[in-house]
Amino acid sequence: MTHTSHPGASAAQWLEGARPHTWANAISPVLAGTAAAQLAGGANFFHAFLALVVSLALIIGVNYANDYSDGIRGTDEDRSGPLRLTGSGLVEPSKVKYAAFASFAVAGIAGIVLSLLSAWWFILIGALCILGAWFYTGGKNPYGYRGLGEVAVFIFFGLVAVLGTEFTQAGRVSWVGLALAVTIGALSSSVNLANNLRDIPTDSETGKITLAVRLGDRRTRLLWQALVATAVVLTIAVGVVHPLMLIALVAGIFWFNATRIIRAEVQGRGLIPVLGITGRGMLVWALIVAVVSFV
Repeated sequence: MTHTSHPGASAAQWLEGARPHTWANAISPVLAGTAAAQLAGGANFFHAFLALVVSLALIIGVNYANDYSDGIRGTDEDRSGPLRLTGSGLVEPSKVKYAAFASFAVAGIAGIVLSLLSAWWFILIGALCILGAWFYTGGKNPYGYRGLGEVAVFIFFGLVAVLGTEFTQAGRVSWVGLALAVTIGALSSSVNLANNLRDIPTDSETGKITLAVRLGDRRTRLLWQALVATAVVLTIAVGVVHPLMLIALVAGIFWFNATRIIRAEVQGRGLIPVLGITGRGMLVWALIVAVVSFV
C-alpha cells in the first residue's frame, strides 16, 4: 500500500465494496435449501429468513475481508474489476476490517438464534464458516492464495449453505437437497472462477496463486464450462423425479450467454459481465426451484 491519505467513501462506494453482484451466491442456496426442506417434509419461513441473514452477512463480510486483506498486501493496486475500498486508498484499511467484523457479528448472532431453534451444533459450523471467510485472504497463509478458493466456495456456499438450510427446517437432509447443494456449489464456484480468470495477469505478478493461475487461461475456461454443465445435468436428474424442476432449465439462457463470453476468450474487464450473468442465472434457477417445490 502506498496511499497515505484516505478521503473516505460514499454510501454508494461502500455498497459497491460489498459487491452486490455476488449476493446471488448467498440468496440462492437459501432458496434451494428451503425448496429441499419443503420436499422433505415442510419449510419453515422464519428459519429460512434467519438462514438468509446468516448467508448475506457472511458474503458481505467475506467481501470486505477480501478487500482489506488484498488491499494491505498490495494485490489490488492494479486490477480490472470493481472498486476496492482499501486498494483504491479511499478508506482506511482498519475501517474496512471493522466492516467485515461487523458483518460477521451479524451472521454470528442470527446463526446462534437459528442453531438454538434447530440444532445447537450448528453454532460450531457457523464458527467454521466465519473462520473460513476470514482466512480466505486473511492471515499469514491465506488458502485463497493457494488455489483453494473455489473449493471453499463449493463447500461453504454450496454444501453447507443448502444442506444447512434444509436441515434447520426439515430436521434432515435428502438426496434432492444434496443434488441442489452440488448445483449451487458448482455455480457459485464458477462465479468465483470467472473472477479469478479475469485477474490471472495481475494475480500472477503479485504472487496470488489462485486456481485460475495454477490452471492457466485455457484450462480455467474448460473447468468453468464443466461446472455450469454439472448444474444442468443435476437439474435434469432432479427433474426425473420432480418434473416441474425442469422449468428451472430456463436459467440456462443466462449460462449460455456467459459461456459464449468464456469461449470467445475475452480477457480482463470483458469478463466482468460473466460474474453477473452467471449469478443472475443461478438466482433465477433457485427462485424457480423454490416456487415449484410448493406446487
